[in-house]
Amino acid sequence: MRIRVWHILMAAVVLLGIGVFTAYRQLSQPLPESAVPAGYAPDPQNGRNMYFAGGCISCHRGVGPHVELPAGGRKLKIPGGEILVPNITPDEETGIGRWRPIDFVNAMRRGLAPDGTHLIPAFPYTSYAWMKTGDILDLFAYLKTLKPVRNETPLDSHRLDRFALAFWKWLALPHRPFRPVPGKSEAWNRGAYLVVGPGHCGECHTPRNAIFLPDRRRWLAGAPHLSEKGSVPSLRGLKKRGRYKDVNDLFSALKHGEALGYEDISSGGMGEVQSNISKLPDADIRAIATYLMSLE
Repeated sequence: MRIRVWHILMAAVVLLGIGVFTAYRQLSQPLPESAVPAGYAPDPQNGRNMYFAGGCISCHRGVGPHVELPAGGRKLKIPGGEILVPNITPDEETGIGRWRPIDFVNAMRRGLAPDGTHLIPAFPYTSYAWMKTGDILDLFAYLKTLKPVRNETPLDSHRLDRFALAFWKWLALPHRPFRPVPGKSEAWNRGAYLVVGPGHCGECHTPRNAIFLPDRRRWLAGAPHLSEKGSVPSLRGLKKRGRYKDVNDLFSALKHGEALGYEDISSGGMGEVQSNISKLPDADIRAIATYLMSLE
């Protein structure tokens, strides 16, 4: 009996080892060039919308004279320490000027740098992986239109070529981009896409388990703040809790913020989020409001 149990345990360990190794190999392999649609003509204007939907400037904002550009250089607190946010302007030496479109797709969808090392998930690729390839390429095209800024931001603290991180990514990354939910309106699905993918709202507003995987059963239900004291509020039941009266009310808050008296959404960490969202087309802002107001 003991021998049989021992054999079962050994087989389980071997199978687990094979699974982990397979995950490491799979998530360490970059997507091939064929992942970029042949002949795709990027739309920088749509890329600009993705830029503000994702709040790229909020984390990558430069310092000094480059404060309006994503030149990086600021320190970002993360669990266990802090990192130096990288430069994503098209500077060839210190930014993404030499990146190919497939390099950017791999960073956004697989969390891999151009040299194949793993990016830590402070860069929220587990959300960006839900995005359409076209939107990712459009975002890349928009970044290429920005003024290049020479600002050396060493990436050693961002890249962890670790077996465990690849396995974590295997558990955390979605297996396919976002797909519209049948039976829901076009506006609802657009809002869901913007919130789940480029907006990466779940990264802060969804609680995590012991290994920092999002608890999908409590999607957007509020969570402890990962880098500071306190908590991030729930985005569910906004009408029931008396936060907003209806879709129009939340649309006004996202569009105008403090200018129309919506102090709660324009203060703290949400201040920059609201500022970025306000730059989206009205249809997209309303779509986000439609989706969020539907959550009970």
